[in-house]
Formats: sequence, structure tokens, C-alpha cells
Amino acid sequence: MSQKPSIPKGTRDFGPLEMARRNYIFDTIRQVYARYGFRQIETPAMENLSTLMGKYGEEGDKLLFKILNSGDFRSSVTAEDYAADSAARLAARFCDRGLRYDLTVPFARYVVQHREELQMPFKRYQIQPVWRADRPQKGRYREFYQCDADTVGSDSLLCEVELMQMVDEVFRRLGIRVCIKINNRKILTGIAQTLGAADKIVDITVAIDKLDKIGLEGVNAELRSAGLADEAISRLQPIIALSGSNADKLETMRTVLAESEEGLKGIDEVAFVLDSLRGADLTNAIEFDLTLARGLNYYTGCIFEVKALDVEIGSITGGGRYDNLTGIFGLPGLSGVGISFGADRIYDVLDRLSLYPDNARSGADLLFINFGAAEAAHCLGLARQARAAGIATEVYPDSAKMKKQMAYANALGIPFVAMVGETEMAEGRVSLKDMATGEQASLTIDEVIAKIKG
Repeated sequence: MSQKPSIPKGTRDFGPLEMARRNYIFDTIRQVYARYGFRQIETPAMENLSTLMGKYGEEGDKLLFKILNSGDFRSSVTAEDYAADSAARLAARFCDRGLRYDLTVPFARYVVQHREELQMPFKRYQIQPVWRADRPQKGRYREFYQCDADTVGSDSLLCEVELMQMVDEVFRRLGIRVCIKINNRKILTGIAQTLGAADKIVDITVAIDKLDKIGLEGVNAELRSAGLADEAISRLQPIIALSGSNADKLETMRTVLAESEEGLKGIDEVAFVLDSLRGADLTNAIEFDLTLARGLNYYTGCIFEVKALDVEIGSITGGGRYDNLTGIFGLPGLSGVGISFGADRIYDVLDRLSLYPDNARSGADLLFINFGAAEAAHCLGLARQARAAGIATEVYPDSAKMKKQMAYANALGIPFVAMVGETEMAEGRVSLKDMATGEQASLTIDEVIAKIKG
């Protein structure tokens, strides 16, 4: 017996029900993005490796899926390359392209490439899959969708305020209780300066970003292995463990960072965003969290993450300000800020909490039973009228037993079944059964349409 086919670990198939639920998520996010004036673009699944490499830090570079060059990919490899016995060196020779790691770097490339066509500030959204060569585990996939929104061409912190309002509205619509966390990379830089370890800013932020995954001792061990002195690690502990209201935390950090101009600027930026959101009537809480670091090199200002309150899962939304990202592609001085919803994790949260609405399903709302050739031909005309009225409609293709056709409707969750025999055809009526209540009524096709739409 041949082995059953399978899919790579960290990827998933989605059937009709799953797709209907995913589309519910995508449509919800898309509607909010459009309401705030964002416009949709798409970029290729694969990018030149020169576009991707060096944009995510050393750890991110390791997670890039590289695509083997077509044709004789060995032609550019020398004996010296093989003798070096370096996987990274050979990969650089074998591969010119890679699958995108996120949507932000390709977007930055898009902005630079199409700069003359864009009106600034440019507000875009993008809903597409991304790939990461990560170790698959619960809530972490190798292929997953991101739903990004970015504004470039403006330094205004009102862009951050707007993004937080969008995040709150999306999760309010989805019915998920969340905590929106905010920090600022300038604050983290100020902390590193205050500790006398400004050259260790990347090591410090990468380690702090793992606090919820490896715990405080794990973070301290990682800081120690990065060369941070025990005294500096000791001074960092109360900063990581900072508690109280947002206002209390900000005031404490003003004192801690009194000698760091950049750190104080970060405090001011976070304070502006929080103050501006006070009158925004947010449904969800927003919290100043110093342990939030988002270990990607391109963030330079405010950074954000969203955690679900009722399900143990990783971040379901993240983002931040990246003042210098487009400079990497030859367009310096263009500031941007963006967010990304993790659709796959949001799907899992909605699934575990049973928050999908009844209409988040696919398929027909009305099924015509097939009693034979003449009846089916008549039903085709009625089905055409129902579809023209906006009702998803099927005519069962075979003249099978009634039990089989009704079982089909039940299995697919079709809410209404229409039966048209010789009597109904003669009277110009339809016998309509409500599958939820079991009630059955003789109606005209216009009455059927009105009932289902009502």
C-alpha cells in the first residue's frame, strides 16, 4: 500500500469551513484598514536575498527560506567554496532569492522602487503569507499569513495613535479581549546607555524580548553570555520588573533615564501616544511594558505587541516605528510605522474561545432537492432567481434518494432546503424546509427569497 501524502511540518491545509472562518478574520481586518484610509498592495512571495538579508538581525537571517537557483546552480561554486565547508558560504553561492520573512521589508523595497508614483504620506495594507524556517510548535508555523498596515512619509505620532485605534477596533469586532503593549526602542537605548553598555543594545533588547519565553533567569544567562557585566545585569532587574500604572512607570523611568537624552525622548513619545488615546474610548487596555523589545533591528521608536487575555498563546499583533528602513534601499530620511496582525494565531484564539459567528461558514444557504430531470430543469430557473437576489444556492446534481440529499444538506450546514415536485411546479410554489426548526411551508419563490434574506 502506498504511503499517504503529507505536507511539511509547520504548514496546514484549510478546508471550506476553515477558509470561511479565515475569510471572516481577513474581511474584518480589511474593513477596518479601509475605514482608516489604507489602500491595498501585494508583493511577490519571493524576493532577492539582497533585499532580505541583514534586515532582521543575525537570528532573523537564519530563519530565511532560501530558494535554490534554477539550472546548474553549482556552476558558480569553486573548489575553494566546497573546501571551506561553510553552509552559509555555499548557500550564498547556490541561492539568489528567498521567501519573504515578513511584509515590512518587501514593502520598504516597494516604496523605494515606486517612490515617484506614490503620494506621501502613503498608507498601505497587505494581506499575504510569509515564511520562516523556524521550529514548528503550538501557535508557531513555518507558513502563516500577516495582515499589515503601514504609513510612510510622516514623522507624526498621530500615525501611532491611529494604528492603536485600529488594533482596538479589530479585536472589538472579533470579540477577543486583549492587552495592547507599548514600549519605545529609544527607551531601551537609554537603558543601555545608563548601564554603560550602549554597544550591547541589540543583545539587551533581543534577550529582554524573550522574557515571557525563557523567564528572568534565562534572560540573565543570555545577557551574561553576551558579555554584559554582572553589575549591569543587577541594575537592569528593577527596570525589567517595573510595575504600577502607565503614568507611574513613565515617571519612574524619567528619573532612571535622566541622563539619557534619547531615553527621555522615548518616554515623551510613549506619553504622547497614551495621552492621545485617553479620549479614544478604547475597548481594550493599553499598557506601557518595558520588557517589550521586539528584537528586529529596524525598529527605532514606539513598538507594539498584542496579547490575548483568555488564551495562552504568543503575540497576535505587533509592529512599530522604523525611521531608517528605506535608507537601506537608498532612500534615507523616510519614516514609517506599521502593525501586523497574525491571522493564524487569531484563528486559533477564535477557535478555542468559540467566537466565530454563525454566518462564518461557506457554501449554500439554499438547496433544491432533485426529484428527476423535469423537476431539476424547473429548479434551475428558480435557483437562478435566488442567486440573482444574492442567495447562495445549489441544485442537487443527482436524482438520489431524499434521505441522501437531506443528509448532504445537514452535513454542509445548509439552512434551507427547497422541494419542488409535480404539484409545486403546477402551482408555481416551493415547499421550503427550515433545517434548524424543521418547519415547512409552501411559498412562492419571491416569498422564499424574502424569508431567507430576512
